[in-house]
Amino acid sequence: MQKTRIMLYVTDVDRTVRFWQTYFALPVAETMSLPDGSQNVVLTLNAGTELSLFARSFIATYSPEVLNNVPSLMLFGERFEELHDELPGATEIVDDNGQRAFGFPDPDGTYFAVGQVN
Repeated sequence: MQKTRIMLYVTDVDRTVRFWQTYFALPVAETMSLPDGSQNVVLTLNAGTELSLFARSFIATYSPEVLNNVPSLMLFGERFEELHDELPGATEIVDDNGQRAFGFPDPDGTYFAVGQVN
């Protein structure tokens, strides 16, 4: 596999794009218009990984069987302490078997984890 695209189903695609761009500076790789008039926006996490954001309303109509699938993602980055201080709703930093980590919610309340690069 050369690339991984993680599909996330969100209430408001534009608001969620702004969130990921504000705190993680993720560039938009692609924007596609969908049959219902909504947009799918793909953000680049790194050279091999992308987040693909779809409106929950679109998924409910076209792929309702996957609407409630929520991945558990842990991101690793250089700005560990800064992200902890900046992200709204960041949880306490914990030591998870030698890995410092914390969680944070996106605008829909889906939690992600951030691990410190060792």
